[in-house]
Amino acid sequence: MSRCKINVCIRLLKELYGELPSKVGYYLMTTGPSSLKVISFDTKLTLTQTKKVLWILIQQNIVTFDQSKRSGLEYTIDTDHVLWRLRFPKYIYCAKALYGDAAELLVEELLHEGQGVIGNVVQKVTDKLNEALETAGHTRIQSSLVRDKFSSLVRTHFLQRCPNPVRDAKQRVISLENPAQSETLFVLPLMDVDDVSTSKRKRSVDDSTQPIKKIKTEGSSSVQDDVVYWRINFERFHQHFRDQAIIDAVSKKIDKKASEIVRTMLRLSEVKTDPFAEVTLPLSFTEIFQSLSKDHGMTKLVLDQYLSIISDDSAGFITKVGESGGGMFVVNMLKVLTALCTAHVESVVQERFGSKCLRIFRVLLLKKQIEQKQIEDYAMIPAKEAKEMLYSLLEENFITFTEVSKTVDHAPSRTYYLFNVHLIHVTRMLLEHTYKAAANAMVRREMEVNEHKRLLDKQERVEAIISTLEQDDETQKEEIEQMITPPERVQLEKVKVAVNKLDNCEIQLDDTIFLLETYLAYTMKPPPVKPSKT
Repeated sequence: MSRCKINVCIRLLKELYGELPSKVGYYLMTTGPSSLKVISFDTKLTLTQTKKVLWILIQQNIVTFDQSKRSGLEYTIDTDHVLWRLRFPKYIYCAKALYGDAAELLVEELLHEGQGVIGNVVQKVTDKLNEALETAGHTRIQSSLVRDKFSSLVRTHFLQRCPNPVRDAKQRVISLENPAQSETLFVLPLMDVDDVSTSKRKRSVDDSTQPIKKIKTEGSSSVQDDVVYWRINFERFHQHFRDQAIIDAVSKKIDKKASEIVRTMLRLSEVKTDPFAEVTLPLSFTEIFQSLSKDHGMTKLVLDQYLSIISDDSAGFITKVGESGGGMFVVNMLKVLTALCTAHVESVVQERFGSKCLRIFRVLLLKKQIEQKQIEDYAMIPAKEAKEMLYSLLEENFITFTEVSKTVDHAPSRTYYLFNVHLIHVTRMLLEHTYKAAANAMVRREMEVNEHKRLLDKQERVEAIISTLEQDDETQKEEIEQMITPPERVQLEKVKVAVNKLDNCEIQLDDTIFLLETYLAYTMKPPPVKPSKT
């Protein structure tokens, strides 16, 4: 694990959960799986403090545990789950865009709590929605509507069950169950919605201060619901983000109608294709046409022309693999992600070295391995200038070279030097730079807030006082607002602009991290296991 990635994760843990979780998280990241007593001893925390920290991190799906060979529990941290905290606003916005406000609040609640029971989560979200509706003067809604949204999120695999605990002979939890079939994680318990809403109203509004117990109420069958915990299925959200990136790329390269065709193909294949397959399962022309939205008014002739254009494009987004059913087509996931990753790398090369260096870089990508003299000819750059640029790229590890010697002594005069681009190595290097940039943005934002903490606290106090006043009392409001002087208001505006820029910077960096990590996940996956010959 890289130092830059650890640094980002530690800052996220400290910002979201405090000093002690970041301390335990750093220890687990640098040391690996460890037992409770070892963690407590090495971090200089008491056993009680260590237990509380581990409980928080387990609840947030950051730490997992398993029984070691020495019959003790060992705790392991998942750095990816920590890093995904940067992506929380995107998960919430995605749920809202797909399923509405109720789904947005459901996802937000589960992200905040880590894990939750259907009844508790649905009731909290219903109360929030009703409070907002009453403030706006609208009628209240039933919890059954929110539960329907919860069911929709589960059916589309955006939410999943938490693994069940595995207990030993003494009924102690020793690990979490690994289900044999992944579909069992998306099975909703059989419950009557009216019974759920009736039983949940009889519970305390704040269940966070007491353990969740099985409560039998008259006419309720929700006993089973209390032992099923749910959490966010991050992989499903990432799959949606990946598909959206592909659709946007097709829209920019060709047009909107072409992107809608690719969107339809991805939607049809998402439940049939392995998430990390290099190509989707073949889809027939007829199947694609019947699944297209009628709003686009696309005829068979137009669809055939668009599929021909996309499949003939140099990027290779779609490939025709057969003639049955009017033609069989697949989406080349690996090729699309490679094209997107290459575009990011080329953007970095252009920003750091200029357009001429980008020409050299593109020549190397196109020709794979060529000599320096050939690079000068293909890029149409003078020899001296091309040599300087080539070795600048080589110094920064954007390109590499291979020695091909005519003789065994490897004398320079009898050796060919073939320059090339190793895209995977360059992607890893840029990923490290992106981690470092994200950590720097967090440090800068924290410094801005700490430097103007007194002024920000003063603004919060003024806003709190104003919110308690009656709306008609404008004179008193103006007097309180004057507590903040004009120079202070100017300074607050500057701080606000700086913090917003840094927040946007973190979001854009996370977009780059997601794309680079997705490309590496597709290229570095292990090869399929061949069946043994008997």
